Amino acid sequence: MITPASKMGPFRSILYFGLIAIVVATLSRIGLGLWQADRVAAVDGWSHLLIQGLRVDFATLCWLWGVAALGTAIFGGDHLVGRGWKQVLRVWLTLGLWLMVFLEISTPSFIQEYGIRPNRLYIEYLIYPKEVLSMLWAGRKGELLLGLLVSGATLWGGWKFSGYLLRDVRYPRWLWRPVIALLVIVITFLGARSSLGHRPLNPAMVAFADDPLVNALVINSSYSLFFAIDQMGNEENASKVYGQLDKQVIIDTVRKESGRPLSAFTSDELPSVTFNQASYQGNPKNLVIILQESLGAGYVGHLGGMPLTPKIDELAQQGWTFENLYATGTRSVRGIEAVTTGFTPTPARAVVKLGKSQTDFFTIADLLKRHGYETQFVYGGESHFDNMKSFFLGNGFNNIVDENSYKDPAFVGSWGVSDEDLMRRANQEFEAFHKQGKPFFSLVFSSSNHDPFEFPDDRIELYEQPKQTRNNAAKYADYAVGEFFKLAKQSDYWKDTIFVVVADHDSRVGGADLVPISRFRIPGIILGDGIEPKQDKRVVSQIDLAPTVLSLMGISDSYPMLGRDLTQVAADWPGRALMQYDKNLAYLRGDDVVILQPDRDPSGFKYDFGAKTLVHQDQSDEMKQAALSWALWGSMAYQNQLYKTPPLESKAP
Repeated sequence: MITPASKMGPFRSILYFGLIAIVVATLSRIGLGLWQADRVAAVDGWSHLLIQGLRVDFATLCWLWGVAALGTAIFGGDHLVGRGWKQVLRVWLTLGLWLMVFLEISTPSFIQEYGIRPNRLYIEYLIYPKEVLSMLWAGRKGELLLGLLVSGATLWGGWKFSGYLLRDVRYPRWLWRPVIALLVIVITFLGARSSLGHRPLNPAMVAFADDPLVNALVINSSYSLFFAIDQMGNEENASKVYGQLDKQVIIDTVRKESGRPLSAFTSDELPSVTFNQASYQGNPKNLVIILQESLGAGYVGHLGGMPLTPKIDELAQQGWTFENLYATGTRSVRGIEAVTTGFTPTPARAVVKLGKSQTDFFTIADLLKRHGYETQFVYGGESHFDNMKSFFLGNGFNNIVDENSYKDPAFVGSWGVSDEDLMRRANQEFEAFHKQGKPFFSLVFSSSNHDPFEFPDDRIELYEQPKQTRNNAAKYADYAVGEFFKLAKQSDYWKDTIFVVVADHDSRVGGADLVPISRFRIPGIILGDGIEPKQDKRVVSQIDLAPTVLSLMGISDSYPMLGRDLTQVAADWPGRALMQYDKNLAYLRGDDVVILQPDRDPSGFKYDFGAKTLVHQDQSDEMKQAALSWALWGSMAYQNQLYKTPPLESKAP
């Protein structure tokens, strides 16, 4: 019997599934928009959100099921091949719908954490199932169970519904199939491209506001994720994201921006290498960098944040404290990149995870190893996470302590042993090095201040209830730092060591600005015997820390870092910082700001430090060129392997 539904032809199932997908994406977009209603209303964004959202959704469906429609036009029929294709189509439709539904229901949690729709981070975390699943189970049971429930219902319902829709299908005569196939190709191509212009549809084309989250709400999470994955193959070249400059212009500009005289740059092969004379001329000192997980300025008392860090606040009165220090990114590997290599941020992943930087890439560990130092990474979790172990061992670190190295730890959570176990072990390592007469550099990386915020009982007076919150975890992390310095100040290695306490990044970076600059502000303190206490109000970047501490240690040598040695910079220098926020890069010089966005002209702003907001203001061509040069330098240096520890014979001219 021929039913009215069967007259819709072989594309009935694709059309119905496409309609369901559009309804799901639209309802999700409306729900997310209502959740962020103030931000959507602030840019008068509802009409753009819904109309352009439908455009993106249709393009997504063309990418997702366009080939399936073409296959149906060619292979569909009541024969052996046709019956086989019907099963393939059922799987394709069911999995495609599940993917769209699952990504949409997981989007609110991702936005809470990263301030934007799912992007490449969504995929990068999947290669660490143990850590991620344990974190989700400990801190997000509700979301995890909801995801499993909705996934099961979608897969079951999709399979049943596709089977129903593929009954009693009428197929066109073979004479018409070439015409239908051609029509499907044209619709799929034009729909997926969604533009007759030079460039096909991309997120920049439907962006309309200065608020990156509102721009992200226009697209759906499937499109957002797969666009990010597609861009990963090209992301190492920032010129494809921001535009191009002549190679020599890039080099000349970043050399000038480094504050060093042009005569100091003597290598054409490694164009950023200079010899740097240390300000401290005594016996070289040890170096300990304590990298604090997710400790933004908003959690730090002496920076005007919540009263969660009494121990670090005490340390701030005893050392060189930076009041306007800015992280280069929003992930730990970006902080590691900046602090240990001095490398500038790019729209690519941090060099910790990129292929060409796994060996023969400059780190201060490699430099100090040449000076006879023991070079060490101390971590409470598994050091393979985020490719840290491979990067460190390939670039100068010769000693790694991680979760498997601890005996009878006081507490073990989803991310490994607690910060107090970490700090106690670090002190033991330093005492052992000192007894052996070995100078040492150690990067100590905390993890307790990380979702799901697990830490031992009865260590701190809780800031709030329940126990496992970000604020309580930040207070516990501060407690562990305080316990470490109690031990360090009583140790024999204290007088011979420079200590740095610095955050890798802030937590849950987000906001209505193209780059939420205030959320990149982090604590940073340099202290030790002989370090004069002072509060430094200049704008400082994480890339300035390594040159500065090498100078304080008494290490004079050649290296490719372009960050400033702050011991030799005038007190009235306004400072500058570089901040990578997804695909946007902010260049802050004093209170002047230039922000680079993909496929758009640079935007100029003034940053109001008091209000923590950006105000539109044109910036000079020189500022824009400087911002673009910094962005392009990192990609060029990485691609051409220009960022290396120079040969041993490279000394002062």
